[in-house]
Amino acid sequence: MKSNGGASLADPKVRASSHQQSGASSPLPTAAIGFRPEFLDFRRGIHVGNLEENERITRILKLALEARYRQGFVTERWGRGVFWQWIAFLPRADREAKPLSSHVSFGCAKFFISVETEEKLFKCGLQVERGYVQAPSTSRECELGPDWDWHRLVKGLRPGTPVERELRRLILREGFSLFAGSWESEPATFSRENFPGVTQLRRRLDAAPKNHWAGFQLFYPMTEEEVLGSTGVDLVESMLAIFSEVTPLMNLTMQIELREADREGGG
Repeated sequence: MKSNGGASLADPKVRASSHQQSGASSPLPTAAIGFRPEFLDFRRGIHVGNLEENERITRILKLALEARYRQGFVTERWGRGVFWQWIAFLPRADREAKPLSSHVSFGCAKFFISVETEEKLFKCGLQVERGYVQAPSTSRECELGPDWDWHRLVKGLRPGTPVERELRRLILREGFSLFAGSWESEPATFSRENFPGVTQLRRRLDAAPKNHWAGFQLFYPMTEEEVLGSTGVDLVESMLAIFSEVTPLMNLTMQIELREADREGGG
């Protein structure tokens, strides 16, 4: 998918422009980043096992996020062995702020990356989970709690709210895509061409089956061609630029606020 003017965020010039606008940059020296494009494997997932520390994307992104926001992040993942399909990073302080759910990460908004092997897409952005409204007896910890970030997201899905303004900016202007609903039923992905508006979006989320796992993903998609046409450093910096773009929306859903270190104090 392309942003305005047909340029991709994977393009180094667009990435550099995004960094200049957001004030974001990686604290890691370029020479120290050993990540390679082929580690995003569109047949097996994200290569994380049997790598050096400077090659592992989990380590690279966690260090960069902790340096940017000057606070600890928790790494979550889905997958096993050498290749993982989904990796997420959530602020530890947001989880600890939950009076009832500080022992689980499901209730927290999070940055995520994933390789969708069926869609042949790399996705990078923001995820907020609803989990189950009626969880099976074996997954009670995954049942939507009253202190989850999901409630602030859904409450903000109204015309004229800051959440609506951020969604319209990211989807209609910046070329992000959106998944909303249950992963167990018919997929629902929206983009600039078919964005339904916040009222319809909220109705769709409210209608997600209570006994299905549901959630919300706002992401920038990259094709295999775009990924393999970039360098590893380009991809790392693109991921960090995308995280910076979605941070204002993430802040609207969390119990804490992420502030970039170089912007604190009015910088």
